[in-house]
Amino acid sequence: MTQQAPIETSQATALARPRLGFLGVGWIGRHRMQAIMGTDAVEVAAIADSSPDMAAEAGKLVPEARLVTSLDDILDLGVDGVVIATPSAMHAEQSIRALERGAAVFCQKPLGRNAREVEAVVDAARRADRLLCVDLSYRFTEGMRRIREIVASGELGHIYAVDLVFHNAYGPDKPWFYDPALSGGGCVMDLGVHLVDLALWILDNPGIGPVSGKLFAAGRPLKDAASQVEDYAVATVETDTGAVVQLACSWKLQAGCDAVISATFYGTQGGVSLRNVNGSFYDFTAERYWGTSREMLATPPDEWGGRAAADWAFRLAAGERFDPAARELITVARVLDRIYGR
Repeated sequence: MTQQAPIETSQATALARPRLGFLGVGWIGRHRMQAIMGTDAVEVAAIADSSPDMAAEAGKLVPEARLVTSLDDILDLGVDGVVIATPSAMHAEQSIRALERGAAVFCQKPLGRNAREVEAVVDAARRADRLLCVDLSYRFTEGMRRIREIVASGELGHIYAVDLVFHNAYGPDKPWFYDPALSGGGCVMDLGVHLVDLALWILDNPGIGPVSGKLFAAGRPLKDAASQVEDYAVATVETDTGAVVQLACSWKLQAGCDAVISATFYGTQGGVSLRNVNGSFYDFTAERYWGTSREMLATPPDEWGGRAAADWAFRLAAGERFDPAARELITVARVLDRIYGR
């Protein structure tokens, strides 16, 4: 989804401050809440979590917020927006319910377990004319911002090859991630969604041609997608511009470090690449290539983790409503479906 540059805080606070509810305040939900609070563009009106202890801990950050028990409780307070950080199986239904009650939505990825669910949410946002954004946070790294600018300038010539990698030496710590009925899939749904989104975003949302994928579980080809999820995947996505996107992602890979993350774009006149530093999940460099030469574009530190949430808050405070670019979320979901062969 095309993201606009964050507006200045003074501009946002000149308007009425939207009142927000936060549904799910585990580690990531609480982190996004703090990022949004830091904008000073909104008010935190309500907090709900299935764990009363989690809700109480988050409530310490905003003593004036109401601690409630459900999404309906949040919506009954007449909030302007809801931030959703619950298990994946709940995202689509909860997002639709919030949108139909007139609340804008910022949701963790994936927005839905398949393209049908994602399309239903986007349609609900369009009907309600409410701002819908998903936490596709890697777009907001300084490195990816610079890469997008360079690719868009045309300086790299025709982009014909894209290589993307997200290997995680660990796996999710919640059981629902390993249940395909609840998660929608394994490492492709969890990590591959970022890779597909970055490729299509940088390439300015080209048409999609043939898509193929190979999925593995515990080192063997995945045989029963109804009962287990993949922990390693490779895929190829062809676009109507002639660019070929290759991606690989995994959980629990014997990688020799915490994570291996990269996004590289090769053109006829040069290349650009984002890479994590020393196995970090958070620190990235970005470089530009000419033949055997390179130029550094971005280096750590870069506090990017909460920028997507903060951007949504600024846009909501500025009065933005449905953004047609939300339909790009459907394209990403359709590519994931095709990687899964469904």
